[in-house]
Amino acid sequence: MGVEAVDLSDARGRVLAEAVAAPEAAPAFARATMDGYAVRAVDTFGATPGMPQYLALVGEVPMGAAPERPVHPGEALRLATGGMLPPGADAVVMLEYTAEHPDRSLEVRRAVAPGENLLQPGEDVEAGAVLFSGGRRLRSQDVGLLAALGVAAPKVHRRPRVAVLSSGDELVPLTAGPGPGQVRDSNAWMVAAQVAEAACLPLPVGGLLPDDFAAIRGALARALTEADLILISGGSSVGTRDLTLKAIQDLPGAEILAHGVAIRPGKPTILADVGGKPLLGLPGHPASAAVVMEVLGKPLLARLAGLSEPPPPWAGTVTATLSRNLAGAGGREDFVRVKLRREGDTLFADPVLGPSGLLSPMVKSDGLVMIPLGTEGLNRDETVTVRLFAG
Repeated sequence: MGVEAVDLSDARGRVLAEAVAAPEAAPAFARATMDGYAVRAVDTFGATPGMPQYLALVGEVPMGAAPERPVHPGEALRLATGGMLPPGADAVVMLEYTAEHPDRSLEVRRAVAPGENLLQPGEDVEAGAVLFSGGRRLRSQDVGLLAALGVAAPKVHRRPRVAVLSSGDELVPLTAGPGPGQVRDSNAWMVAAQVAEAACLPLPVGGLLPDDFAAIRGALARALTEADLILISGGSSVGTRDLTLKAIQDLPGAEILAHGVAIRPGKPTILADVGGKPLLGLPGHPASAAVVMEVLGKPLLARLAGLSEPPPPWAGTVTATLSRNLAGAGGREDFVRVKLRREGDTLFADPVLGPSGLLSPMVKSDGLVMIPLGTEGLNRDETVTVRLFAG
């Protein structure tokens, strides 16, 4: 997709195009991890609540500045969390184990070891160390580390631009009132949201398309000039009014890789290469389109986005106990929607059944359980892996 430098404020979720090395050490200086006093550890040895050690309190280390003086034998400097350790000191004694007296002496009731309550220079990150390899998707904590090291504009892969199209004479826009035999277009909104979940850019080019060969072909041709991936839902089944396949085949450089995949729901999916750009023809039924995007669409988006090792197509997985028997779909991988429910120490997966034309079973579900190809089904009380939807 090409490479671009982005402001760090826009870097979360982006995929690094190259390895990033630390330009400096972190921390750059020895700093306190507790409020207390900078001391020489040897001056505290043997200190207990019953037999404290006494040191001369000779000042304070200002925050955000270098210490104004060193710590000599028998001395202590007041030091807050994050403050710079003064020369001569090698430990910080916590505030809770001390008491200041009017004569400017410091009572120390607990001994500390050298290095205690300190971060040493480079303890977090050494200068020159490789922080991240290319192909890594940046998380919020990754952004924080880059900020700490002054990396203001990391180089990342450009985000894939994804054209999202819907076809069908029965579809009307979101804001329209459906007439007899009509439904609002939900697929475009759902699929665009799934594209955004994958940190890619959905492009609503062309809007709703009627069951018309010229309209579908024209919209696909325009999408190819703007997008890196085309997603079109509807019109992928075998039928006289399903013209998507014919429109794809008529595009220059088009190659149909598959028309139909062995999964349920989602069998009528189209996979195509159009002049070097991928195209995914999604089923018109909402649940089918959603499952195909989870199983096939998101891994494809991850690869296009530049991830070196694309993650599984789901946000994560958990193991659960199946609450009822499930029959498999002969000759296909069967993806069953489930809702998670905890009883005591047991996490149950309750199947949420319903036709692929319904959205509410997807909404009520937390993830998918896959019944493998060639398996008759899954049994009640069997341990299953639930592939979670993105939250």
